[in-house]
Amino acid sequence: MIRNIDKKEIRTRIHKRIRRKLAGTSERPRLAIFRSVAHIYAQVIDDSKGVTLVSASSVDKAAKTNGGNVAAAKTIGKLVAERAKEKGVKQVVFDRGGYAYHGRVKALADAARAAGLEF
Repeated sequence: MIRNIDKKEIRTRIHKRIRRKLAGTSERPRLAIFRSVAHIYAQVIDDSKGVTLVSASSVDKAAKTNGGNVAAAKTIGKLVAERAKEKGVKQVVFDRGGYAYHGRVKALADAARAAGLEF
């Protein structure tokens, strides 16, 4: 019998494959994305120290977003870029988290670039 593989397991495999190839350093931390059906989350992580430097999500009160749609992703991308610049982070490594670079993930990345983060 052929075993059904759920979407989460496929995404996890892809994410592990991506994480083998990239890691955040002190000079260039990792911008990690997680998206659920209702919300989107972004973190700037220094993997060498194991510390989250900056985070933003559509759940934050400061974000003033309504859910996890493309408009919210743009707002979160801009917000995480502004917070990262306040901490002195100018360049990041983009970790799409196993998701396709399309829709909300692309909108967040483009907004972060427009706000001044370099990938």
